[in-house]
Amino acid sequence: MRLSRRACWAGLMMAAACLLVCALGVFTGTYHITAGQVLEVLGGGGSATDRFIVIDQRLARLCAALVVGASLGLAGSLFQTLTRNPLGSPDIIGFTTGSTTGALVILLVGGAGAGVGAGGGALLGGLATAVLVQLMTAGRGAAGGSRLIITGIAVGAMLASVNDYLVTRADIESAESAKAWTFGSLNAITWSQAAPALLAFPVLFGATVMLARPLRMMEMGDDTAGGLGIRIGRVRFAALVVGVGLTGTAIAVTGPIGFLALAAPQLARRVARVPGTPVATAALTGALLLCTADFLAQRVLAPFQIPVGLVTGALGGLYLMWLLWRQE
Repeated sequence: MRLSRRACWAGLMMAAACLLVCALGVFTGTYHITAGQVLEVLGGGGSATDRFIVIDQRLARLCAALVVGASLGLAGSLFQTLTRNPLGSPDIIGFTTGSTTGALVILLVGGAGAGVGAGGGALLGGLATAVLVQLMTAGRGAAGGSRLIITGIAVGAMLASVNDYLVTRADIESAESAKAWTFGSLNAITWSQAAPALLAFPVLFGATVMLARPLRMMEMGDDTAGGLGIRIGRVRFAALVVGVGLTGTAIAVTGPIGFLALAAPQLARRVARVPGTPVATAALTGALLLCTADFLAQRVLAPFQIPVGLVTGALGGLYLMWLLWRQE
């Protein structure tokens, strides 16, 4: 019970911090709107320009940041629990790169715009990468651990070269657009772009909650979990599918966001001080990290806005060095 209270308090702290960052995002920006005007818009009034800025730009961007951050936090939680390794996140083991490859094929080869087509490509690319990595590790021992990570890193490196090749072979305009997309950005996000992730997240979150208990038991070892009635193969496959679904839908909205899925579950575990990674806390931590990073991306060089993926990459690199130093 004590551990549960700690996890609840941690979740409440993260939720309060998210609300604070969201309030800053709604009430401040390069376009000056007073607090009274923002409240008027939120109450259903205000001018057309104010409604466009507050509802269609600021709120759409914040909702996209919340759902993408939460999705990546959950995906990192699933893969780290599955591999029993803090480095087991989708961007480290190649699934993010695979999703990027699928989206780039649609964007550059298929000629589709960034939207549903790119989102479908991201999902298919991530699933294909997951299947390839799983096939390469199946039946060789430690398929859910270090071998999965090493194989994923190797596959991700090869797919990264494919991504670079696709960009170099495209025409200049398409290459510039695709390269900007690969940085990961929430700039000029719209409700229609965020809608697929907003609709998919409740379903994927529910699936993650259902998988949390058997995955926690699998952390004790496959033999022990199997003795307790856990169907190891089915749970591992389901976790891979849900994790790739979370990653793919997030990438479809913003492009690849580096290191957030790596850091969020570990930070959630440390804040909650519980064994394993609390699902809700990991989602809230991911949402908080991305909202904060996007707030910095908008404000640090204002009025110029940098892609949020550059901010998370810089902060994530520092976190990864700290994590590796702690493990020595």
